[in-house]
Amino acid sequence: MDSFSVPVSKLVKEPYSHILGYPRATEKELKKRVLELKKLGINSVTFGGPTILNNIPVLGKGYVGVVVLSRHGKGHAALKIRRIDSSRDEMKSEAKLLKIANTVNVGPRVINSSKNFIVMEYVEGEKIIDWVKELKGKGSARKLRGIVRKILEDCYNLDNIHLDHGELSYIHKHVIVGKSPCIIDFESASLNRRTSNVTSATQSIFIGSGLSNIVKKIIKIPNTKKMIESLKKYKHDQSRKNFDNVLKILGLDKV
Repeated sequence: MDSFSVPVSKLVKEPYSHILGYPRATEKELKKRVLELKKLGINSVTFGGPTILNNIPVLGKGYVGVVVLSRHGKGHAALKIRRIDSSRDEMKSEAKLLKIANTVNVGPRVINSSKNFIVMEYVEGEKIIDWVKELKGKGSARKLRGIVRKILEDCYNLDNIHLDHGELSYIHKHVIVGKSPCIIDFESASLNRRTSNVTSATQSIFIGSGLSNIVKKIIKIPNTKKMIESLKKYKHDQSRKNFDNVLKILGLDKV
């Protein structure tokens, strides 16, 4: 489906109102949200992407929000819209956690936020599982190792600031690969639990998942027992030394 742009003022009308207030909002709530968007500097929304909601294409949908492409100032930005039926009553807390991730150059850069929206950098690319599926020919193993190394370095940086993403066991949904990989969707993130970013991501990429089944066709998967032993050691003490040992076991130390 081709993408198309709609001015913010027209988002109160069907069928766009079903996205602005997904799954359904009152007229009063829709008008309030339009004013909120204008205050955030959003001029228009471009509907396009792999997910279809009410016959309208969007970039993505989660338990908390719907993500669309928007026009912010002279450039594009990803806009996360809080769902009406979300268990969260605001988006500022998620934006705050994403800003903390941004301090170690992880995640899309936060531009602005409000009660119902997060405006952030638009990361162009495709989900990691689709990117890996398309890897072919000479140099594909080297490319894959480089991407995985960068993801795990980002995970280590998150562990280091005690920010747990919370969903990296399902990494195929939470990493976009463009010019470089980007961890997205911090709606389940927390500073109040033990971090498991490196361990969750490593297991999701290399052990018993749909993604790992594709990965092992491109690069050699290390011995599972050795991998788990190195992850247990890292989990007990999340030092750079133990992380470097994980990379060595995974064959990523010289990437």
